[in-house]
Amino acid sequence: MARTQSRKELRQGRILAALEANPSRRVNQLAEELDVSTETIRRDLSELDQIGRLSRTYGGAVSAGNRFEPALNERLGLFVAERRAIARAAVARYEGAETLVLGGGATMLTFARALRETRHRITVITPAYPIAVELGPNPLIEVMLLPGTFEPQERMVCGPETIRALERYRAEVAIIGASGLDPSGVSEAMLRAGEVYAAMLAHANHGVILADHSKFGKRALVRLRGWSGALTLITDEQPPDTLAAAIRDGRSDCVVAAAE
Repeated sequence: MARTQSRKELRQGRILAALEANPSRRVNQLAEELDVSTETIRRDLSELDQIGRLSRTYGGAVSAGNRFEPALNERLGLFVAERRAIARAAVARYEGAETLVLGGGATMLTFARALRETRHRITVITPAYPIAVELGPNPLIEVMLLPGTFEPQERMVCGPETIRALERYRAEVAIIGASGLDPSGVSEAMLRAGEVYAAMLAHANHGVILADHSKFGKRALVRLRGWSGALTLITDEQPPDTLAAAIRDGRSDCVVAAAE
């Protein structure tokens, strides 16, 4: 005789179905759709996160069954204050570099919005169209767009042509975001973007990772690089002990940005 599903199991099944339809949902949205309290939704999300069915985010959740991160527009609404603090700290440290290679993504777009006010002359190489659009109006910033196959979710180019173009350059600093930070290193959820970001790090004198605390302890599809003296992490919170020890043992710098 088949077992009857409990109300909680049915509700959690509906939560997972909602996340499949829209990979990023807020707690209040789920509570309204399922006609339950936000406290109930938070308990359900915590349980589903513990068993690996989804990943908690600030104020909501992302489906673990979705291979990719939420689309760029969706991510721009998350961790806004944290990203701005990270961006300010990164600009203060690196706007004096002659050449920057910049990745794409929500945190990098926040960084570009801070960098566009610079009074330094900089050459920026990027595969990401939103980064070029942000920086292009500043006459002191020369923007070089890389070639490649356009990836609409991230609004950037990827593929062999992009990587071959990167091999022609040796930049002072490569700055990218990340999907995961764990003791083994830095990782990216999207395969093709990850290949480009790994090439960026390989062809720069120094690599910089801009990532908020939600990436701590996570390991995504593509491992970009292990912790080393050629890598700096700029984040918004002190990493937990295990991750902090790995960063320290690898001789990477870790900069904790101060919020306003």
